[in-house]
Amino acid sequence: MTAAEPSNPTRLARKTDEWFARAQAALLGQVPCKPGCSHCCIGPFPITLLDVHLLQEGLSHLPANQRERIEGRARSQASAMEAAYPQLLKSRFLDHWPDTHIDRLVSQYHQAPCPALGDDGLCGLYEYRPLTCRSMGIPSEQEGVMSGACEVQTFIPIVRLSASIQAEEDELARQEAQALKSCRLAEKTEGEELLLPYGFLAIDGLEDMPKGIQS
Repeated sequence: MTAAEPSNPTRLARKTDEWFARAQAALLGQVPCKPGCSHCCIGPFPITLLDVHLLQEGLSHLPANQRERIEGRARSQASAMEAAYPQLLKSRFLDHWPDTHIDRLVSQYHQAPCPALGDDGLCGLYEYRPLTCRSMGIPSEQEGVMSGACEVQTFIPIVRLSASIQAEEDELARQEAQALKSCRLAEKTEGEELLLPYGFLAIDGLEDMPKGIQS
């Protein structure tokens, strides 16, 4: 039997992992990311429907007790956010939120750890983590100015990424936008962006998400 064709989220996840590995090698080991470093795993951030597919598939492969623990943490965080921002009770999607409101919420809950983060500092859903998590750690460059990816990066690598690696990053962003548009049209959702905790919870309209998302 022929193996099922990986879904769009899975293909993008693999491509992003490959891009990160090439970018990390090009920076000659100056990227500080390593197992147990969880600085970027603290605080909520927006994710997309593609990320929801990845997270939900990952949860489906976990033992019941681990899945319930992660879902419980996510539910607790979502409830706290809903109490402070009642508009989330009407819709979990952020597409029509002003950036200032999103920034305010993210700042307010900046100490909330990702529901999948273990006590050992490791991700409980590493193979199914969001696309943003997969590319985090590579310094960004804009108009010739380099910026660290997080506060752990106390210096900026001297080596710059090649034009080809930067072009590949742009192409991945284009493919993500295209896949996200197709996903939203196919599932007829009211939005495509939501806060991290909701990625671990069942979402109205996504109960019959396609299977076959494999690591």
